[in-house]
Amino acid sequence: MTEESEADSKPRGRGPGRTTREDWIQIALDTLISDGVESVKVLVLAQKLDCARSSFYWYFKSRADLLDSLLDYWQQTNTKALVESARLPANSINSALTNVFGCWVSGGEFDTRLDFAIRDWARRSGTVRRAVDISDSMRIEALVGMFLRFGYEASEAEVRARIIYFTQIGYDAVDQRESASTRRSRSRDWLYCLTGQQPSEEEVAALRSTPLGKFE
Repeated sequence: MTEESEADSKPRGRGPGRTTREDWIQIALDTLISDGVESVKVLVLAQKLDCARSSFYWYFKSRADLLDSLLDYWQQTNTKALVESARLPANSINSALTNVFGCWVSGGEFDTRLDFAIRDWARRSGTVRRAVDISDSMRIEALVGMFLRFGYEASEAEVRARIIYFTQIGYDAVDQRESASTRRSRSRDWLYCLTGQQPSEEEVAALRSTPLGKFE
């Protein structure tokens, strides 16, 4: 064996013993968000991780297996976080809604950039489109349940839940550049308009204390 072939046979970068499944998923998520699903390719990811492409197959059967894992990750983070936040104990509907906002805004468990990357992917894949539809239904159902817990009629709970959900999606899509002071100043009105219940000073203060994001 020549010196050159010996060098070629040595593991590159981290190698399978130094990369983890989580490394591959994280770099794939970052690539999905920044460049779209077409760029989530084994060779591209291996170059970013500075490791041999063969190490990928220690953790995944194929690129399709990785893509399935990304979709599962999104469902187990974004959708699960939003559903669980809507089910958190609360003394009033305004407090319950503040729990949801605390998950949704920047600094919370919900990753808006990932959500939009998945939705963009869904335009190219019927399977992902169905997953998004199911996820949207689960999220809205959780918001409906939140209103039902506080005595709203079923039809009103359904409409209010949909207003909250699709307003938030649209608000993120527009990506308004509001100042922190403007967002805070609208806290009381957001709560009142979305729930129909005048918030207390404590409820307004609780919403204003959530991390500053795109919906306050």
